Amino acid sequence: MVVMVSRTGRHLQRYNKGRRQVVGCIPYRYKDIIDLSMGDEDAFEVLLISPQRKGKGLLFPKGGWEKDETIEDAARRETIEEAGVCGDVEGKLGIWYFENKNGDTAYEGHMFPLFVTEELDYWPEKDIRKRFWMSVREARKLCQNGWMKEALELLVSRLTSQSRRTKVDLFSRINCSSGGHGTVLHLGCRAQVLAPPLPNPAEEA
Repeated sequence: MVVMVSRTGRHLQRYNKGRRQVVGCIPYRYKDIIDLSMGDEDAFEVLLISPQRKGKGLLFPKGGWEKDETIEDAARRETIEEAGVCGDVEGKLGIWYFENKNGDTAYEGHMFPLFVTEELDYWPEKDIRKRFWMSVREARKLCQNGWMKEALELLVSRLTSQSRRTKVDLFSRINCSSGGHGTVLHLGCRAQVLAPPLPNPAEEA
């Protein structure tokens, strides 16, 4: 069940050595149809949202980490509240230290990937934010925060590196529709990828 009201107030806010701890996610999904030979960033899209206050650029969902929740729960909650998507929170991308524009507040930012499994029609901040699925190339241009761009590059490196994400892991997320060749994949349930059929000996003769 999704709570339709965002958390407010900072009485439970976590701090570390005077820095406010915030946590966020880069929501991503694989494209509906991809080719098995596709090993670059074109195989997936990321979700950005508009800022609460009008300004230039977009950003990934993030917010304060509170004392009554784990860091993964905070990442999941902020993504639901701001972007209206649910999914699997994966291994942390890193920690960043930064200040606000005025330089009077210091932050410790934690970022995670979130593999999107559900997109909600209604969510707590639907009326004050817009969400946009886009390519990694577009996200690089439109994301307004430098530290979030660094997190994006780490995600791209992780998803496109065969040493970190094998095709077996990809297959566990997508449903194969081989069309006789075993090369085209559709997003969906877990499935095995079948090898191309062997030639009929009678046809070879």
